[in-house]
Amino acid sequence: MLIYSIRRLIQTIPVVIGVTIVVFLLMHLIPGDAAQVIIGEGAPKEQVEKIRENLGLNDPLPLQYWNYVSGLLQGDLGDSIRSSRPIADEIFKSRFWITVELAVYSTILAVFLGILAGIISAVKKSSSADIGVMFIALFGLSMPNFWLGLMLIQYFAVDLGWFRPSGWGTWSQTVLPVITLGTGGAAIIARMTRSSMLEVIGQDYIRTAQAKGVRERVIIYRHALKNAMIPVITVIGLEFGGLLGGAVLTESVFAVNGMGRYVIDSIRARDFPVVQATVLVLSIMFVLVNLLVDISYRYFNKRIDFD
Repeated sequence: MLIYSIRRLIQTIPVVIGVTIVVFLLMHLIPGDAAQVIIGEGAPKEQVEKIRENLGLNDPLPLQYWNYVSGLLQGDLGDSIRSSRPIADEIFKSRFWITVELAVYSTILAVFLGILAGIISAVKKSSSADIGVMFIALFGLSMPNFWLGLMLIQYFAVDLGWFRPSGWGTWSQTVLPVITLGTGGAAIIARMTRSSMLEVIGQDYIRTAQAKGVRERVIIYRHALKNAMIPVITVIGLEFGGLLGGAVLTESVFAVNGMGRYVIDSIRARDFPVVQATVLVLSIMFVLVNLLVDISYRYFNKRIDFD
């Protein structure tokens, strides 16, 4: 297990390098002069040239990439044009952990609701419970997060006054964003759990256990669910990684001062170094989450060979 974990960690290094290259090139493929965009169209050429020199945009592209990677290895993500502060401080001292917290809570909610709904739907196949659960799951997949967030704010925060409509930190500020962000993930996990459970329930060893008189609860939760979890874990990992980068609209709707809102504000202010840094951080987090998902496979299925 340890050897496999180390091997998979080493295999992620080329992926991370590829991510840095893609992020770096994307920022340089933006149409127009980045320095001109930052300072404005009517700025004198002398000021534009000064900004280009300060940002290192006059250097050859390979040298710019080398300087960029060298700074990353030292933990330097650059400085924000808007605030002139180190981007790493602005991200990791508050915003990053808020987004991670939001993603973790939303994933926990999605996993709990999704797996429970998927099990009920699979066990009660073709029943009214199955049809109802799948209808709700389809509705959850089709519903935009920003619309759900606005409806929750209107009903539970404005009309009933149960929760606070904005901010982050207290439980009354946490509930609505977590429900908004976790709903779509719960629907996807429910559909995958149902599909995987139906495949496992049809196996011979499940029928054998039923013929021996093993209690249905033991068959479902000890035998069927554990063997059906491999594809579900994959979906959960992808959902968590997607929530880290997909919380932009939710954070904007609920005025949560996380990574998503930070990116939106930076795009509006044309603070391209911040956009570049946040995209890189979220991309690397997605890679690491997928690494943890691969390692967790063995826990649920001992037959998986790591050699």
